Amino acid sequence: MAHQIIRTEDAPAPVGPYNQAIAATGRMIFVAGQIPLDPVTGAIVGGDDVTQQTEQVFANLKAILTAAGADFSDVVKTTVFLVDMNDFAAMNSVYAQYFAEATAPARACVQVSRLPKDVRVEIECIAVVGAA
Repeated sequence: MAHQIIRTEDAPAPVGPYNQAIAATGRMIFVAGQIPLDPVTGAIVGGDDVTQQTEQVFANLKAILTAAGADFSDVVKTTVFLVDMNDFAAMNSVYAQYFAEATAPARACVQVSRLPKDVRVEIECIAVVGAA
């Protein structure tokens, strides 16, 4: 395994499907922030529905990770950008379908004033594949 979960009771426990830290060795893959664009049409998927938008974001992330020879189990860090933190629960329920709490990557989630094409969610990730 290219990464190891780091946990300590001396810091706050995660409040969702992420871990405090990940130690990783291997080839690093930095996936640019993905928004809910259909790769064929270039259209925004999901309208104003953050759940549908998040599902498309994960489809896009999966395609890029696959092209890089990786999958979601190789992801060690994500950053989630939301235009409204009230969308957190809906985004998080989709997110949890891809990452089990016990093995989830480290994560940050921030509210931003605006995202490209006025979408509601953008997610970037870092994956590590293989041993160094």
